[in-house]
Amino acid sequence: MSGQKINKKLFQDRKRTNILSNPEQKFISYLVPRIPNSLSSDGLTAIGFLGSLMILASFLLAEYVHLTYLLFGIVGFFVQWFGDSLDGRIAFYRNKSRKWYGFALDIIMDWVSTVFIGLGYVFYAPGDFKYSGFALVALYGWAMIISQLRYKITDKYTIDAGILGPTEVRVIISIVLLLEVIIPGSMNYLVILICIALFFINLGDTKKLLDLGDIRDANEKQNKLNNQ
Repeated sequence: MSGQKINKKLFQDRKRTNILSNPEQKFISYLVPRIPNSLSSDGLTAIGFLGSLMILASFLLAEYVHLTYLLFGIVGFFVQWFGDSLDGRIAFYRNKSRKWYGFALDIIMDWVSTVFIGLGYVFYAPGDFKYSGFALVALYGWAMIISQLRYKITDKYTIDAGILGPTEVRVIISIVLLLEVIIPGSMNYLVILICIALFFINLGDTKKLLDLGDIRDANEKQNKLNNQ
């Protein structure tokens, strides 16, 4: 099967709008046929969760051993991306997809991973900066709720907030970790900036979501009148 056909098959169930969608999809299409058959989609989910634990460990090691262990978190983000991005795609490729099982597992693991990563930052951050770790988890949870409600209203599942998706978030936080090693203390302020940006993104997405709800309500009322 050609790379183009593999790409089309793997991503037929969702539309991606994130900046890195094209290179990311090409890379996933390259990796999927090369995953050993012994590694299942659930196994890849476990690998993704392992990446989240690595990120948590990097914060703890940076706090109690040495700052440079934050670089271990960047490796953790790649491991998390690998497992999280390939688990559902490998199921599609092997014609073993379980739509609702996979959907439920993906959402639960995303939330658990977010909590672990936020907890790591709370352990690392000094003083009142710990609250920004809580805010980051809460704001990401808000974004997750928006994506699920959008799916309910439109019957179309998207995981991106415009040009930003989970991959871009991982890249941004990895850059933040690198900058923290180079300029200690910078992460505390960068996390606050990320929280502010995420707040306004969520606010805009909430407005769009409510507009979609209004449109669906109007359509359902019109259909009901037409059927009377």
